[in-house]
Amino acid sequence: MKYRHLFGPVNSRRLGFSLGVDVVPYKYCPLNCVYCEVQRTTHLTLRREEFFPPEEIIAELTDFLSGAPALDYITFSGTGEPTLYSAIGRIVSFIKASFPQYKLALLTNGVLLNDPELRKEILPCDLILPSLDACHQNVYKRINRPHQELKVANLIRGLAALRHEYDGAIWLEVFIIAGINDTEAELNCLVKAISKIKPDRVQINSLDRPGAEDWVKPAGVRVLGHVQRYLQERTPFPVEIIAKVHTEAAELEIPEDIEQGIAATLARRPCTAEDLAQIMGIHINEVSKILRQLHSEDKVWVKREARGVFYSWNH
Repeated sequence: MKYRHLFGPVNSRRLGFSLGVDVVPYKYCPLNCVYCEVQRTTHLTLRREEFFPPEEIIAELTDFLSGAPALDYITFSGTGEPTLYSAIGRIVSFIKASFPQYKLALLTNGVLLNDPELRKEILPCDLILPSLDACHQNVYKRINRPHQELKVANLIRGLAALRHEYDGAIWLEVFIIAGINDTEAELNCLVKAISKIKPDRVQINSLDRPGAEDWVKPAGVRVLGHVQRYLQERTPFPVEIIAKVHTEAAELEIPEDIEQGIAATLARRPCTAEDLAQIMGIHINEVSKILRQLHSEDKVWVKREARGVFYSWNH
């Protein structure tokens, strides 16, 4: 079976060997984050919809999981916001009922968690990984460029409500852009928010491949270390740096045939990640991880043009 909604399994820095489940169309999201590695949001929306028949996703999961693959997690993620999918609760319930041996993770920006019904739908997940990059509305707007109806105060309330109802693990991600959300005022505000949310851990992240906007740069080791110490000294929750700048060389092993295919394609002409996904028949999330790895190894060059970020092979 050719999968439309499944990708991987891939080796994830945070989640180990993880099978991705993509349940929303490409770039449907309530946010348009300046650092997004799949580039700018094309459908900025708060409306939850049944974008695809649940039976279609369930059929793919049944086909793949019936082979009893060894997985650390099944992860709801992709190129948009998974909680926009109005049938996500049905998919969660199906996996837990039919394949209870697998742990479920949800990657989410968290902005829809003010909805009690949505929170109820995702309670069976074993791990929820929401994001909170800023606490002041002006900083939130600069980094996350939210739908006009969104307020960061409501995001924080939704995350606090989730903690009150949810017994699983919450790993809160904070994406740092030096000079914007690493200030004393913003970090102090984040401390107050984290104290309300009570995550099991806080994860500090930064850019490791081109974001949606060219001006966004990776935060250095010194900046990330300062943020980690500031938060750790003022909250009782573990704070760790997950940004690649603070880790060993990437652990992703790229299959030789896939790397050769990408090399041959990019040697002929530069392509975007979306171009490569279509040419190679690989999910965009897998292509993104591969390009991140190749870029870290100086095998590809990156150039931003009007249509997006283009990659070319470094001969």
